[in-house]
Formats: sequence, structure tokens, C-alpha cells
Amino acid sequence: MTAAPIAPAQNLTYVVGHKNPDADAICSAIAYAAFKEARGERGYIAARCGNSNARIDTILQKFRQPLPVYLSDVTPRVRDVMVTNVVSVGQNATCAEALERIDEHDVRILPVTTDDHRVVGSVSVFQLGGHFIPRLREPREMRKVTTSLSHITRALKGRVVHITNADECQDLYVRIGAMDVRSFGKVSEGDGIPANRTVIIVGDRWDIQQRSIQIGVRALVVTGNLPVDDEVVQHAKTAGVSLIVSPFDSATTAWLVRTASTIDSLIDRKFASVTADVRLADLRKKAATSTAPAFMVLDDTGKLQGILTKTDMLKPVKTRLVLVDHNEMTQAVTGAAEVTIAEVIDHHRLGSLNTQQPILFINEPVGSTCTIVADLFRREGLKPSPEIAGIMMSGIISDTLHLNSPTTTEKDGTLLAWLSGIAGVNSKALADTIFSSGSVILGNSPDKVIRTDFKIYEEDTVRFAVSQVEELGFGNFWQHSKQLCAALQKLCDTEELAFACLLVTDINTQNSLMLVKGDPDFIARISYPHVEKDEIFDLPGIVSRKKQLIPYITSLLKELQADGITPHPRRVSHAPFEIPPAAIESAKL
Repeated sequence: MTAAPIAPAQNLTYVVGHKNPDADAICSAIAYAAFKEARGERGYIAARCGNSNARIDTILQKFRQPLPVYLSDVTPRVRDVMVTNVVSVGQNATCAEALERIDEHDVRILPVTTDDHRVVGSVSVFQLGGHFIPRLREPREMRKVTTSLSHITRALKGRVVHITNADECQDLYVRIGAMDVRSFGKVSEGDGIPANRTVIIVGDRWDIQQRSIQIGVRALVVTGNLPVDDEVVQHAKTAGVSLIVSPFDSATTAWLVRTASTIDSLIDRKFASVTADVRLADLRKKAATSTAPAFMVLDDTGKLQGILTKTDMLKPVKTRLVLVDHNEMTQAVTGAAEVTIAEVIDHHRLGSLNTQQPILFINEPVGSTCTIVADLFRREGLKPSPEIAGIMMSGIISDTLHLNSPTTTEKDGTLLAWLSGIAGVNSKALADTIFSSGSVILGNSPDKVIRTDFKIYEEDTVRFAVSQVEELGFGNFWQHSKQLCAALQKLCDTEELAFACLLVTDINTQNSLMLVKGDPDFIARISYPHVEKDEIFDLPGIVSRKKQLIPYITSLLKELQADGITPHPRRVSHAPFEIPPAAIESAKL
């Protein structure tokens, strides 16, 4: 069973097994999440980082459990740290509106968007500050404001007495009418600025008000909430001069009128953008050489999803994992090393795992991770539901071949019996159901068979893989051995492995065959009898990858390295081979 990957959600802890999960990895993830819930700990979700198979599906259907959430990759992405409740401004906004939002939300940069949330650029507090810095060499520009009278009225929170063409945006020039009316007239005539582009700010100076109306200024702003004579109002209406009353003093009014400028000339239209799926590590490298103050996070249609500053990139990612049935990064979900690993519950050898802080690490030499989880339930006096008890029984039965594997311990048997009583299920009947649930070899393509219950190991710089499938007899294997051989070689090439092994275990006889591809020096050291062309070996009594095969492989690697030989990846092309009938009959015995 396959599923589309999902993005990790925030503030959740995923309990997840290894890649290409077997029944124990799936069952222990479900059981440990249930254990956490039974303890009153919330937010633990059972997950998986590989596809299901017929055996797992049979177990889940029997005990009415859903397939765990599929996590293909937990590598931190932009979406994990970006700000989603973005404060933005429209492209027709004023400097006053932009400054107000910056101050209210304590941000340094604002995306500038259209009505349908598409980004046209950005404006920062530094750009706005630079806009209001006095330009002593350009006094005319210091008085210039590109805006409309409606914007000025909003910036002043003023009262309109009379207004014409309120929404017309144009270059206007601000002057304070503080001088004698005779001087005011001379200055007005000599600065070269048309009267109909001038905004006069004045108090209750009747003479300046009347003179401004006479010369036909664009607008007259009366400060201090002072009353305006009816005669002045009438003259303004007759002359088409707009008249606005400001509640502020003249100095404050003059500054606020300047903030009524639209931000159009300040917009930085060469903004940096990124999608939410970009790896955070990749963006950090890009940001190190970028002068962009922030990255706009856009969706496929160009609409704004979020914003990310360089400070945001330093935030800790909230994704948390509990690793079950493994502790090696080569077997963990992609990206696990870049997020928080909170706990590890496992029964395998210790691998190379580094964490930034102390964690709960439970590692016991038992036959199944489900045994460890069941023991946690029992020790804390918690009784799992019959369904969860059945799930843990299934994990133990699968990983210990119903207590027949050499990895089996007394604790496995004790806890299997305890769970059987809770679930109301006979363990022998359950084992028969699980192991007869379908042939992995017959039910899957050769490539998928090779990657079923497949683990990559690294031993003294040598990288190799071991897959294992369990069958009722070897007949299905021999029918597909050529294809499996080719698939194993392809795996070596694709994953750049020194060698790869497929262990096919007969559940009935407790014997295995091993198919090997890769480094010829390693293959030559295998001491088990070979069945065909040094590629298929007969391993009587070998059923455990963890306790029997991996230690054997490790010993061979030490022998090779003692002789100065280090297996390494190499591409080997093998011609198809025919299996002698005598060899097939011998292996079936």
C-alpha cells in the first residue's frame, strides 16, 4: 500500500520506524504512540517512512488500525520557519499607513501586494526613513509630496470642509503660511511652483487664508482644529480650492502631510522570492551572499504565502521524532539528522547517532521493539486496548518468527503471553495468519522485493545493504532468482554500495538462502556453500539478520581490512545465468 507524502505538522512528535519498514517497525510506532497517549502525553503520531506490504496490511486490518502517516522527508523547509500571518500593504498605500503597520507589528519590512495578494515588491523601515531625511541641497524636493487630498485627509485624521478631485494623485508642494501676507505673496510668485500644486498649512491667519484662495492653491489646511470663517469657506468653494481642517499644530501637520506620500516610488521591485518547499539549509547558503532583507514566500501562482527574514532562518525547527526499531541515521527518514530526535526505542546494535541534548534512549537485547513497548505498558501499570495488544503481538511474532529466531529472549515469550490474554488472540493462530498473508516475492516487482525490509549499514567506511524477506519455502525465490539478481546489482549501482545481500528465509525450515552482489573480494570470503556462481549461498540455520548475518558480515570485513583490502562500490555487469536443476533440487531439500 502506498500513500502520498505529507509535510510534517508543527508541534507534533512523530513516532517513526526505519525506511522500508517491516511489521515490527510499523507495529512499534503504533504501539508507542498509544503508550504515550495512555500516559496522558498528547501530540504523538504514529508514522512511517516507507510503503506497506501484504503482511503489514493483514495485521492492520485484523486489529482495525489505520496505516500510519507517511513521512517521506522531514528535512527542514522554508514552510517550517516562515512567518505566515504576514503584515503587508497595498501598492497604493501611503507612507503613513506603512509606518503605522511597521510600528504596530514591530517589523522591519513589508511586502507590497495587489488586491489578489500577488507581490509587486517590498518597502522597509530603512527606505521610509531615508525618504524623510532632509535634503538640504534640494529644498524644493523636501517639500514635495506625491499623493492625493484624500490620502492627506486620512493621514491627518482631518475634517473636510470642501474638497475637489479628492482621489487625484499628483506631485504637490507643502508650504507653511507663517510669514506676513506681503512676504507670502512674493515667495509664492518667485519659487516657480504653480499655485494649483501648492498645499498651504496655516493657523487662523485670515489674511493668509484669503491670499491662498486668491492665488488658487490646490488646498488650504487649517491647523489646530480652529474654526474657519464662513466667508473663507465660501470663497474657497467659489475658487475651487479645497479646504481641510487638521487637529494638529502646524509643525506636526506639515510632517504628517509628507507621510501622505504614496509608497510607489519607494517600492523595491527587485525582491527575493522562494517557495515554501525549499530546503532551509539551501536557502541559508543563498542568504549568506544575498543583500535581500527578506525572502517572499510565494505559491505556484505567485501569491504571497509567507515571509522569511534572516533572523527567521535561525529559528529552531519544531519537528520532533521518536525513532523506533532503529537508531542509525542511514536507516532513518530523510532529514532526521536535521530535526530534533526526542527519543529512541530500539533492539538493534548501536549506530552513529548524535543529538544536541540528552534524550531518552531505550535499547534492549530482545527479539522485537514491540517487546520493549509492551514492557513499558506493563511496568507502568497501563493496560493496552485489545487492538493495541494485538498489534504488539504481531510485531513480536514477525520479528522473532513466533519465538523461533535466535534473537528471541525469555522476555519476548513472557510478554507475548501477557498480550495474548489482553487481546484474546491465540499467538499460534495469529502467526499462521501473518506468515500466510502472501508472498513478498510473488506480490511485488523485483526492485520492490529488494527494497522490502532493506537497511543500509556503514562499517569502517564500507557502505553495504542487507534486505530480508520471509517465505514459505524457496520455490518462489528460484522462479524469480534471475530478476532478483539483476535488481540487487541495480541497487548496488544506484545506492553506490560496496555490496548488497538479499536474505530469503524459509519460515518452515528456519533456513535461508543469500543472494549477494558487489565487490568480488568480499564475495570470495563468504565461507557458506554457494549454490550458483558464487552469488547464491546456502545458509542453514541462519534466520536473523541482526544477530547472525550482520556479525558474520562484519567479521569478513575485518578480515579483508586486515589484509589491506577495502571493498568499494563498483559497477559489475553480469550475463544472465541458468540455474542447474540439481542445484535447485538440492536447495529445496
